Amino acid sequence: MADLTVNIGELKLQNPVLTASGTFGYGEEFADFVNLERIGGIIVKGTTIHKREGNPYPRMAETPSGMLNAVGLQNKGIEYFVREIYPRIARIHTNILVNVSGSTIEDYVQTAEIINEIVNIPAIELNISCPNVKQGGMAFGVHARSAEEVVAAVRKVYKKTLIVKLSPNVTDITEIACAAESAGADSVSLINTLLGMAIDAEKRRPILSTITGGLSGAAVKPVALRMVWQVARAVRIPVIGLGGIMNGRDAVEFLLAGATAVQIGTANFINPCVTVEAVDWINDYLERHNLTSVKQIIGALDVS
Repeated sequence: MADLTVNIGELKLQNPVLTASGTFGYGEEFADFVNLERIGGIIVKGTTIHKREGNPYPRMAETPSGMLNAVGLQNKGIEYFVREIYPRIARIHTNILVNVSGSTIEDYVQTAEIINEIVNIPAIELNISCPNVKQGGMAFGVHARSAEEVVAAVRKVYKKTLIVKLSPNVTDITEIACAAESAGADSVSLINTLLGMAIDAEKRRPILSTITGGLSGAAVKPVALRMVWQVARAVRIPVIGLGGIMNGRDAVEFLLAGATAVQIGTANFINPCVTVEAVDWINDYLERHNLTSVKQIIGALDVS
């Protein structure tokens, strides 16, 4: 096999394929379908300082080439994760990362402090697409200043690899990425879901209880690819690409655009084995092109 290892800060991945938060549970749910130890890393569902019930139903809707979700970060809180979930998933021999969400900077900081003390969690992914309740509900990640503030606050207390997940619902995503980098992020991951909506024409009502939700799946891939390419040229830290990756070919396209690693999300609902299939496809691609390392294709897009 070719050398598939990549580094995200001090985090070493056996291959560049990760699972996207919210699409793979805590990993154990997929154990009957796929060898979890072959995945470069598993990013567990969004975790908050306190328990969250999530949004009312319906909160998911199918769309052409994708899906909308408005789950609302339903989870039982970080203390429950530490007490009940972590002891089970700590036995999985791959990198386990926690996606951290919050409504205030203090929420993020407290959650990150707790995770910092967990031995077998080598990194967190900071979801800055959450509404800042102290600033009128605008997401932390839509302005460079607020993004920088929350990342800097977490960086002070979190000593391991810090990945910041960027929202695509902005005018210039490179500005937000550079702000995260300057505040101490070890990596940025992008894109989070695009804001969308679905309507039931017969009932003349929105399908989602929240009216709007996050669009993911194949439909968002061209936008995600463009943003990954832009950000990879704007920052010096590693970029993790996601958004519409449905197979190994898609993953390679993101690597060529400049991503050091990728996350696979919505595709897991369609094919629970897609992650390991993507790993094999990347290896076959390297062999077909007489390449010995995945690093040889990272950012190798020819735009001349």
